[in-house]
Amino acid sequence: MDILEKLFGGVAKVKLIKLFLLNPEAVFDVSEAGERAKVSHSVTRKEITNLEKINFIRKKTYSKEIKRQKNRKMEISHKRVNGWILDQKFPYIEAIKSFLSDVNPFNHKDIIKKISRAGKIQLLVVSGIFIKNLDSRVDLLVVGDNLKQNQLGNIVKTIESEIGKEIRYAVFETSEFNYRYSMFDKLIRDILDYPHKKIINKLNL
Repeated sequence: MDILEKLFGGVAKVKLIKLFLLNPEAVFDVSEAGERAKVSHSVTRKEITNLEKINFIRKKTYSKEIKRQKNRKMEISHKRVNGWILDQKFPYIEAIKSFLSDVNPFNHKDIIKKISRAGKIQLLVVSGIFIKNLDSRVDLLVVGDNLKQNQLGNIVKTIESEIGKEIRYAVFETSEFNYRYSMFDKLIRDILDYPHKKIINKLNL
C-alpha cells in the first residue's frame, strides 16, 4: 500500500479507486463511499471530486435506502440522492484493474495478524479474491475458539476497505466445524475441495 500511496497520491485515493473499479455497477454517495473505504467524509468528497474531473467516475442519481429506528422498530424509506458510479468510458480501466490486481495489499502474515486478534484461530483459509479465483463460494474461512464476532466483523471491514470489495467469509467455532467436516457439509467441502490456501492449519487438514 505504501508504493500505491506514493504512486496514486494517497491511501484514500487508492481505496476509492479500488472501490469503484471493483464494484463497477454500484452507485455510491459520499457517505457510503467513505464508510466502505474507511475514509473521512471531507477527504472522500475531495477525492471523488478529483476522480470525477478526470472522468474516472460520473454522477448518477439513485434511490438510497434510509433506515431509522422509531418506537423500537426499524423503518425503511427511500430517498433520491446524487451518487457516483464508475465511468465505463474511462480509457484505462482495464490497465488499472490489471495493475492493481497484481498488487495485493495483504500478505498472509498481515491477514494472520489481523484475524488472530479475534480469538484463538485453529484454521484460516483464504480463497476467492485472495487467490484470484472468483468462482469460490467464500474468500475467507475462519475456524477457532472463543471467537469475538463483533471484532472479527470490524477486522473484515478493514480488510475490505483495503481491497475495495466485500469479502464473503464463513466463521465456525472449532467444535461446530469438526462436526460439519465429519458430516461432509456442502459449504465446507466446496471450500476445501476447490482452490484455496490454508495459512493457519492447526487442525492438520
